[in-house]
Amino acid sequence: GALSSGLGLALRGAALVEKDREYVEAARCLALPAWRIVFRHLLPNCLPPMMVVATVQVAAAITLEATLSFLGLGLPITEPSLGLLIANGYQYMLSGTYWISFFPGIALLLTILSINLVADQLRDVLNPRLLK
Repeated sequence: GALSSGLGLALRGAALVEKDREYVEAARCLALPAWRIVFRHLLPNCLPPMMVVATVQVAAAITLEATLSFLGLGLPITEPSLGLLIANGYQYMLSGTYWISFFPGIALLLTILSINLVADQLRDVLNPRLLK
């Protein structure tokens, strides 16, 4: 699906950047086997961006599921979903009982926000050049 294709594109992009670095060229000049270059040099340098992309895409998948459920195109009504909870309270918004949708909306907001904050922290921890 969309989640795996985004990860694949990020991995390919990171690998294309790393394969032309000096240390990979030096490893090729030393005639190291391809598997050793991949596992020793490319993979450790491609994993940090992959972890960040995966974390951000988890947040995007949760948002997509909640949106589709809100529109009635996602999970069946018997399954629990924040989008369904927000949709159930939507009809009561103007009558003053906004809290039916308010709390699931806050829960969705805090979930997505916390996942994105984790992704930012991962980026900072895994890439020390970004620290100031």
